[in-house]
Amino acid sequence: MNAEVKTSYRACHLCEAICGLEIKTQGEQVLSIKGDKNDPLSRGHICAKASALQDFHFDPDRLKHPVKRVGDKWERISWDEAYKTVAENLVSVQAKSGVNAVAFYAGNPNVHNYGSLTHGSILRKLLKTKNNFSATSLDQLPHHLVSYSMYGHQSMLPIPDIDRTQYMLVIGANPLASNGSIMTVPDVTKRLKAIQKRGGRFVVIDPRKTETADIADTHHFIRPGSDAFLLMAMIHTLFAENLVNTGHLGDLLEGLDDVENTAVGFTPELAEQQTGIKAEDIRQMARDMAQTEGAVCYGRMGVSTQAFGTLCQWAIQIINILSNSLDVHGGAMVTAPAFGFVKPGENGAGHFARWHSRVSAQPEFSGEFPSSVLAEEILTEGEGQIRALITMAGNPVLSAPNGRSMDSALSDLDFMVSVDLYINETTRHANIILPPTGALEHDHYDLAFHRLAVHNTTRYNAPLFKAQEDTRHDWQILNGLGQEIADLKKVDFKPSPSPDKLIDMGIQGGVYGEAAGHELALTLDKIKEHPHGLDLGPLEPSLTKRLCTSSGRIELMADYIEPDITRLRNTDAKPTEGELLLIGRRHVRSNNSWMHNYQRLVKGKPRWQLLMHPKDLADRKLEDNAQVTIQSRVGEVSTTVCASHDVMQGVVSLPHGWGHKREGVQMNIAAQQEGVSCNDLTDDKYIDEVSGNAAFNGVPVKIFAA
Repeated sequence: MNAEVKTSYRACHLCEAICGLEIKTQGEQVLSIKGDKNDPLSRGHICAKASALQDFHFDPDRLKHPVKRVGDKWERISWDEAYKTVAENLVSVQAKSGVNAVAFYAGNPNVHNYGSLTHGSILRKLLKTKNNFSATSLDQLPHHLVSYSMYGHQSMLPIPDIDRTQYMLVIGANPLASNGSIMTVPDVTKRLKAIQKRGGRFVVIDPRKTETADIADTHHFIRPGSDAFLLMAMIHTLFAENLVNTGHLGDLLEGLDDVENTAVGFTPELAEQQTGIKAEDIRQMARDMAQTEGAVCYGRMGVSTQAFGTLCQWAIQIINILSNSLDVHGGAMVTAPAFGFVKPGENGAGHFARWHSRVSAQPEFSGEFPSSVLAEEILTEGEGQIRALITMAGNPVLSAPNGRSMDSALSDLDFMVSVDLYINETTRHANIILPPTGALEHDHYDLAFHRLAVHNTTRYNAPLFKAQEDTRHDWQILNGLGQEIADLKKVDFKPSPSPDKLIDMGIQGGVYGEAAGHELALTLDKIKEHPHGLDLGPLEPSLTKRLCTSSGRIELMADYIEPDITRLRNTDAKPTEGELLLIGRRHVRSNNSWMHNYQRLVKGKPRWQLLMHPKDLADRKLEDNAQVTIQSRVGEVSTTVCASHDVMQGVVSLPHGWGHKREGVQMNIAAQQEGVSCNDLTDDKYIDEVSGNAAFNGVPVKIFAA
């Protein structure tokens, strides 16, 4: 007898857009995955990734039980043996080599899994190491540092009010591929075109004519790594042409005169020399920001993962402030989520540079060092050298700069354990792998992305399938390991409650809870009554009441700004003769390195090639579709080059996350794909000097025939 057809509603967990899904199942079979038309945020939209959810769930390469490495083989072991082996080795390493000899690395997928977020600190608290790392410093660290410095909390991140803006300046971002980033914005194509339909405009600044640039009103090519010159020239113009309007924020601004002084000399003419964008176009962008009611400047990966990433994100906030585009409709506003509403006194505000890394003296941010120093902390001998590593859903061999150095470092460890679903380029070095349940086997609440959404909503995601026998959720793994370590250390340990209980407490104590006097009196159970999600309303101005700085004001100037301005004044963004500047590339089907083992996401035209302008090819006597060698300071790779007018002259583009043909990787479909890892070229010494964030864009390379 056939099982009953069941219809379930949940959000997709494969990118920041958290699109609502309608999924029909029959027993263990997925019949269909469609967009949930009643989801108040995504409005029925889904992208190609959603259909691959079933590939993730049924992937035969996905681990379901603990395994240990024996030589070049993997053997299944029990959970008890796994916990005991891991705990004994971690405690032993610390006893022999010191507390900081154990390190943690957390990858991007953790933010899509609320069990990781609610329980991820358990082992850190027990082991007390200062060697903590994550994908944050390979991505958005400058956003958090600037928000911490200016507004007093690392999660006080103003989000574009895209549904009401009249002018949107998009710098180094490609939301049609990312579905938004630090801007949860499903259905982004329609939302951007809606700006144009209501008489507004949006402009894209990018070294490549991206999918987003293709539908923009205007696209300007920009030399990679020169964005700070553009942004400072816009600030210069706002002051020089008396266009500054700080609106209702005026009385809350600390350091406005200092901001004006930093912009002295950064003329549009200087910016034209460095960026390649005409001076008059730069002036016009500043005027458009100032003279359009409901304008917003937004910058993402291209301006964050470069040598002036923090300065760029600071300048973007300043431009929004000076043009009366912060905390106003159509501008950039802070969100009002049901869980994680940021207000004065809120936990997790952050801290910066309280201690520094052992080898390169890079600053910590909120207890984490930049991931660019992880390999050297393993490879450099001396007191405090990392000898054991815990990775959680991370693949730094493909995702961190100088991936070959990372690969070598991991092979040098005394012990490594990975909480991960796969034997990939990184986890193949582990001694033990502890796989959690898959996303469709546990419940979920989007802790991070409701905080970053362009419209306030909330929804609970029930599990689609029952977890298989003898499997563990990630939070159960962390509790189990925590208990074993605590027993060895002879310290008290109380396992943390399940994530839903923790989230429920936060929701009830949040801005929509009964304690706050809100009419909804939200609880997690009440949210469960709305399987399509619950609409909590559009973004509204509220920043002035929620500033978390000790002064209660917006602190425009942090200690790190003036030294970085001086560094910028002494910088020439133009490459030396014969060099090209390497940038990355995203595709809607492969945002990250963990999306290549699923047929639905790798099918179609290949997306791993190097893109290069035809004139740059001709200058090097290279032909379209030829094999070329790309060489940087740290290494070289060979791949296929494709001629493209979509990249500006002097720039080449290679996407992130490929290069799966490595010994020991057990991801069958991924291993069949061509392509190389762009992070075998990116440089662990080429960083944003303020934050230590990796600089993946603007890496100097040379290219010649293979």
